[in-house]
Amino acid sequence: MARPHVVVRPADPSDTDAVVELWAAYRVESGVTGEAAARRVLEGRVVSLLDRGDVHVFVAYAEDAPVGYVLVSDVPPTPLSELSSVSIDQLYVVKARRREGVARHLLTSVTAYAERAGVEQVVSNVPSQGRDANRFFARLGFTPTVVRRVVPTAGLHRKLVGGEPRYSVDQLLQRRRLARLRDSGRTSAVSPTVAPR
Repeated sequence: MARPHVVVRPADPSDTDAVVELWAAYRVESGVTGEAAARRVLEGRVVSLLDRGDVHVFVAYAEDAPVGYVLVSDVPPTPLSELSSVSIDQLYVVKARRREGVARHLLTSVTAYAERAGVEQVVSNVPSQGRDANRFFARLGFTPTVVRRVVPTAGLHRKLVGGEPRYSVDQLLQRRRLARLRDSGRTSAVSPTVAPR
């Protein structure tokens, strides 16, 4: 079967619906519910990105249908970096069009943009659990430079101020029994509280 003819172009206002549709599909594949993705769309988050001067979106079309996009931002890899770079923040191709060269077409447009802008490096943010994406970028010569670790603010705060309260084994078992009773709706009006030692 012949590969479809793919056309990639910078997103303009006429591409807004296509970008929103593709971004919502990307979010749902990333584990977000369709409702949550729709809320973000209604908030105007995607549309506002298209208006920013430091963010560029390229959309791929095959047979006049949107089949993928790449979101690129003009930021250095670190605030003190002396090298100019663009960052590929999201690269997405619809499932039905994967392994047909769409991602390569999108990256060709990113490369052309970077060369025109005189940028020295192209950086890609790839999820650590995205095995296929990591292999794809590695085959193109992208090498890991840093590991970015993420923690919820509240979790970091707890760790910094002394961690979780410590309970004895008896206290922990009592807390679990109370939680099970509470979940089943069989607790009495007054439940004993367990304080950490």
